[in-house]
Amino acid sequence: MNNGTKHHGVVVPMVTPVSRTGGLDEVAVDRLVDFLIAGGVNGVFVLGTTGEGVAVPHDLRRRLVERTVRRVSGRALVYAGISGLQPNEAVSGNQYFQVGADAVVACPPVNFPADLVLGWFRALLDGLKGPLVMYNIPQTTKVSIPLDVLESLLGHPRLIGLKDSENNSPRLEELMRRFGGRTGFSVFVGVGALMARGLRLGADGIVPSVGNLIPDICHQLYACAQRGDWSGVERHAARMNVVAGLYQTGRTLGESLAALKAALYCRGICEPNVLPPLSPLSENETRQLRGQMSQLQLLGAAS
Repeated sequence: MNNGTKHHGVVVPMVTPVSRTGGLDEVAVDRLVDFLIAGGVNGVFVLGTTGEGVAVPHDLRRRLVERTVRRVSGRALVYAGISGLQPNEAVSGNQYFQVGADAVVACPPVNFPADLVLGWFRALLDGLKGPLVMYNIPQTTKVSIPLDVLESLLGHPRLIGLKDSENNSPRLEELMRRFGGRTGFSVFVGVGALMARGLRLGADGIVPSVGNLIPDICHQLYACAQRGDWSGVERHAARMNVVAGLYQTGRTLGESLAALKAALYCRGICEPNVLPPLSPLSENETRQLRGQMSQLQLLGAAS
């Protein structure tokens, strides 16, 4: 429930390590969790867009949350995505609270009518037994959560924040003007290009996919923002954007997720396997990626 505590910091949307046959690679889950926490992150977000959440088989979802919670062991918060489910099934997110998740994260169903979003989220909030972070990502859902919907839901005892992944600077500024600094409500920026700007405007945290590769740099960016070192923020943001470009530039969202896993494979963290309908990078593409990572000093301990 919302007890007034502000969620904050770097929450990494973790990839989902899987075997070649599509099973959960639990050893790699442990290795990745340890890597993220060693980098100083405040939270681990499983089953999000970066985690191929909608493609993860239902019988693996609870296992992934449970394994992550066990490995995190109180060293960070665990957020679990329930996005992609039908409206009347979304309360199944309660199973994640049963295995120790600190909060669940949900976006509206794909192509859901904007005028019905308020009722959908209200029903979801009423049905959940723990805290919810709303998730705005029109790139995949094809619907942008209206800020007036957020205004109407503010104060619900289970609503604790919003992760906004809409690449819209004016919206971000309006979001922070209307909702920044609210007690018990946190705003997380999910677009890499807007993270430095969001923190300067007072956002409570960031959700960077590149945190899978360089969690320490993401932590340092947030730490700089906390002490008002904006030149440091810009320096670390530039590094994050360059590294993110390795797997994002010139690729669709799905292709970038496969490239991110290939990059983690090059770092020895998990296998490059992805879930259908995605396809892994070819051997030649992976060799090229490895060469680019070497140039950016991403293959050793340095970030």
